[in-house]
Amino acid sequence: MSDNYEGRSVPQVTFHTRQGDQWVDVTTDDLFKNKTVIVFSLPGAFTPTCSSSHLPRYNELHGVFSQHGVDDILCVSVNDTFVMNAWKADQHAENITFIPDGNGEFTKGMGMLVEKDDLGFGARSWRYSMLVRDGVVEKMFVEPNKPGDPFEVSDADTLLKYLAPEVKLQESVSLFTKPGCPFCAKAKQMLQERGLQYEEIVLGQDATTVSLRAVSGRATVPQVFIGGRHIGGSDDLEQYFHRG
Repeated sequence: MSDNYEGRSVPQVTFHTRQGDQWVDVTTDDLFKNKTVIVFSLPGAFTPTCSSSHLPRYNELHGVFSQHGVDDILCVSVNDTFVMNAWKADQHAENITFIPDGNGEFTKGMGMLVEKDDLGFGARSWRYSMLVRDGVVEKMFVEPNKPGDPFEVSDADTLLKYLAPEVKLQESVSLFTKPGCPFCAKAKQMLQERGLQYEEIVLGQDATTVSLRAVSGRATVPQVFIGGRHIGGSDDLEQYFHRG
């Protein structure tokens, strides 16, 4: 594994992807030429850190990265296209372009191919992220050479801090809802009117009333959370905004 690729062009590779029922070859130039691109690479689809932290945060911050000139965000893994497509669907990560480096050619060219035989993985990518402008690596964040799977510097927030150090992120917003609930619709409208992005957790689909009571102490919807604080229902949210 090499330490850094900054100032060098990304490897010229053709990726074999499956789009619908067709095989589509995608080249390095297709992905990088005349574009500003973020790449984050990880050991494997469906693995714990990749699914719980690495991928979701890049997907969540896609809009912020776009506002600062990023054309695309690529997730690269030494997995085949069927696995990557299934992972994308499972994660609902519509803001990310999934790149299957099944043969490890791109990862090897980046000097990031490592052996994970101890886990039964074979050759995989070391975890890293980078900002690439017109095919040239401007900045690279490579995880430290420690045992296991360190996740310290290749996260989305670290890269965003490099790209836009003055940016102020919106606090995370989540709300529990259920279909046909007029108070839920009111709460969502208030959030939308203020341009706030939010995650909707639908009872019966994403969670149960047991989960709702466990985290909020209530059994009615909506229940809104902002930045780790429990705001309450739609009337509580209205008062929250009124207080500024």
